[in-house]
Amino acid sequence: MFGTIRKHQTWLWAVIITLTIISFVVFFSPYSRLNANQRSAGNFGSINGEKITAEELQHVREEVYLEYFFMSGGNWLTSEAEAKKMGFDVEQRMYGRLLLIQKMKQFGVDVSGEVAAQYANEMLRPLAQRANLPSSQAFYTQALKPRGFQLEDFDRFIRHELGIQELIATVGLSGKLVSPQEVQSLYVREHQEMSTEVVFFSASNYLASVAVTPEAVGRFYTNQMANYRLPERVQVAFVKFALSNYTATAEKDVTNLNEIVEANYQRLGTNYTAEEAKAKVREEVLRPRELAEARKEAGALAHAVFATIPEDSNALPNPGNFEAVAKTNGLSVTITPPFDREEGPRGLNVGPEFVKAAFSRTPAEPFSEPILGRDAVYVMALLRRLPSEVPTLETIRDQVAADYKLTQAADLARRAGAEFAQTLSKAMADGKTFTTAAEAARLKAIQLPPFSLSSQEVAGTEEHISLNGRGGLKELAFSTSPGKVSGFRPTSQGGVILFVKALLPIDEAKMKADLPGFAAYVRQSRQREAFEAWYRKEADRGLRDTPLYRPAQPAPSMAGAAKS
Repeated sequence: MFGTIRKHQTWLWAVIITLTIISFVVFFSPYSRLNANQRSAGNFGSINGEKITAEELQHVREEVYLEYFFMSGGNWLTSEAEAKKMGFDVEQRMYGRLLLIQKMKQFGVDVSGEVAAQYANEMLRPLAQRANLPSSQAFYTQALKPRGFQLEDFDRFIRHELGIQELIATVGLSGKLVSPQEVQSLYVREHQEMSTEVVFFSASNYLASVAVTPEAVGRFYTNQMANYRLPERVQVAFVKFALSNYTATAEKDVTNLNEIVEANYQRLGTNYTAEEAKAKVREEVLRPRELAEARKEAGALAHAVFATIPEDSNALPNPGNFEAVAKTNGLSVTITPPFDREEGPRGLNVGPEFVKAAFSRTPAEPFSEPILGRDAVYVMALLRRLPSEVPTLETIRDQVAADYKLTQAADLARRAGAEFAQTLSKAMADGKTFTTAAEAARLKAIQLPPFSLSSQEVAGTEEHISLNGRGGLKELAFSTSPGKVSGFRPTSQGGVILFVKALLPIDEAKMKADLPGFAAYVRQSRQREAFEAWYRKEADRGLRDTPLYRPAQPAPSMAGAAKS
């Protein structure tokens, strides 16, 4: 089926390997493990009566690990259990992928190397900015080979990814049959704008009306105590080895740097100016050498620090030795304020690896190996670990008082909004306009910019109500008839009342220009829906004899889609 892919191996490395890509997304039903005993030794289940071999299972596991690598932007899967918590179920994807590979063979899906080359170029060019590896050799030696992957594993993964996309296009063909009239009707629904006026009831306008007493603050603190609990925190000392400190050394190591930049900058496409593209390529070429130098010096510091650990296994290392050794070597030490797992150290561009390393330190093992961050290598020492606790009222009284005041003000705002909603209906029935009725109640009616269901933002509303979702501005507006007033919609900070003045005429010229692209979007969406329905039926039948089977599953989540 992919007889020419080996001929195009040079293309594969030139186009794909130098980029950090996001894998094409395939949708699988959320089957759960029902009975682990189904898999006795050497029995891996069957799909539509075809036994699954150990080799097939191993190959598909490798493909799923590669899928995770590309979907995560270049991070390897370290724990299948943790990945599952984040919605990436390795075993589920393995069996789902095996089913689709079987269906590819049944449908005779055939993708030539030439088609694959064109497809990859079109799909991957916008992702060039994610490039972080200078050559195909670097990809193989740094990413695949250390993990036990061979070039054949990567070729197989690419072939199946492209084949699955062809399968989606084939199975979902019926979903693309949408009439021009239906496309235009959907376009009007999504893009026709409306003219509206609104009155916002904001807690900030009622703060002056709230009386704050010690008794009220105390009761509020007692009732809301769980909200003030601090999570577990750590405080660390660290030395930062910034990669920029090693740029000059790296430039000396690359004798033909300018030639490399000139030969490669155009592969980044039109997302960058020529100067920006050259700077990006220069950064890619120099980064491995900068990283090597930074790691070397960080490793020397870590080695010196670890040498201070007492040989007596009953004696704990002294975290203070970290600062002493660093200063002896002329290095600056930074001490962080206590930070938790979620927020990390404030004001530091360190990345998740730093936080993970900090929370993995213990009094018995306070020192870290070198840690790679976004723009530096770090070595750290744990200074102290603070358990989760609820601060006393006296230590956070000002914060509690401010929270109490804001909560009471929001209640007053919601009460005012509900009262105005009752008088508004009668006022407008008596012939008053929305603006006049608001002025009579000493409120301000605001004319909003025209917006539609496809609008990404509506100026002046962000602080008062969300735009999308349940209870958002769009839902409120498009569930209210033109010429009518919505009911009062309470929010966390108060609430809103909206008057829908009219639906505005559609821009015919713009609609004519937009319809071809919109039609493609609609057909692609319908195609995904058709494939999803087909897959659910095939999975319910084909995966019946696998460890994942559970009947009557809901539709899989459509988290995204590759372009056809």
